[in-house]
Amino acid sequence: MIKLSDVTGKIALYIDPNTGQKHLRATCMHTSGSLFHEFSASEDVEEPTYLSMQIDHNRHIHLKPEFLQYLNHSCDPNVYVDVKRHEFICLRDIEENEEITFFYPSTEWAMEQVFDCRCRSANCLGEIKGAMHLDRELLARYKFTPHILEKLHGQAEEQLPVNEPDTN
Repeated sequence: MIKLSDVTGKIALYIDPNTGQKHLRATCMHTSGSLFHEFSASEDVEEPTYLSMQIDHNRHIHLKPEFLQYLNHSCDPNVYVDVKRHEFICLRDIEENEEITFFYPSTEWAMEQVFDCRCRSANCLGEIKGAMHLDRELLARYKFTPHILEKLHGQAEEQLPVNEPDTN
């Protein structure tokens, strides 16, 4: 990994020379439950893009500050997105030099660009398509945004068996 720059006093931007993929790493310890970084919208986008993040049922944004676009996906994430407060929050302690990641389906109902995950986590799900494609037994493993929870709850209700009226 090659360090490109310090983007804040607590975060640095790196590049993998083998893949060319950029990512963020912690430059100091971050404790579980603490604020990792705040965000806002540099712009709202009408349709989701590879770089947009879904923050409500029908709202996708490009993140500001721009370096947050380098938060990569992991099936074993260390931050989650609080879309109400516009914050990334630490799910657990994050060690110095650890890559910062979040679970993309926690914010995305359907991914604009499906991809094969290469996070190498013991819990790796393989193909990442969005929350609507997750197996229900996996849901307790992750923290989801309110708009995704609403959709997941609604989908679960649709799958409940319908009680047929008693005809006797």
